[in-house]
Amino acid sequence: MNRQPVALTASVLLGVWFVYSGGVKIFGTGLDEFTTAVANYKLVKAPWDAVAAYSVPWLELIAGLCLMLGILRKGAILTIAGLVVVFSISVGWAWAHNLDISCGCHGGTAKIQYWHKAAEFAGYFILLGWLWWVERKNDRRSSGADSSDV
Repeated sequence: MNRQPVALTASVLLGVWFVYSGGVKIFGTGLDEFTTAVANYKLVKAPWDAVAAYSVPWLELIAGLCLMLGILRKGAILTIAGLVVVFSISVGWAWAHNLDISCGCHGGTAKIQYWHKAAEFAGYFILLGWLWWVERKNDRRSSGADSSDV
C-alpha cells in the first residue's frame, strides 16, 4: 500500500492544526492571555510562565508550518511530539492536582475536560509515531536499504 498520500494529508492537516493553535495564541487572544493560562497550571513561577507562554506558540506555529510544507519534516515531527509531551505533562499535573482551569490550548476559556485531553494526546502520539515511521521508511527506501512499497 502506498502510504504517501495519506501521510501527506495527515502531515498537512496536523500542521494546519498546530499553525492554528499557535496563531490563535499569538494573534488572537494574545500572549498575555496565554501567560495567564500557563500560570494557572502552577508548574512554573514568574517569569518562567511568560517565557513558556511567549515561546510555545511560536514553536507550534513554526513546526506546524514546516510539517505542512514538508520542510524539515523529521524536525517538525520531533518538535510537535516534544510539545505534546510537555502539554501532556502539564495537563496531567493539573489533573492530578484537581485544578479547575482553562486549558489555554486554543485561546478559549473552557475548563479542561481531562479525559478528552488524554484521548487527544493519545491521538497525537499515534499519528506522530506513524508519521515518524513513514519518514524512516522513506529514508531507507531513498538509500536503497528497503525496496518495499512505502
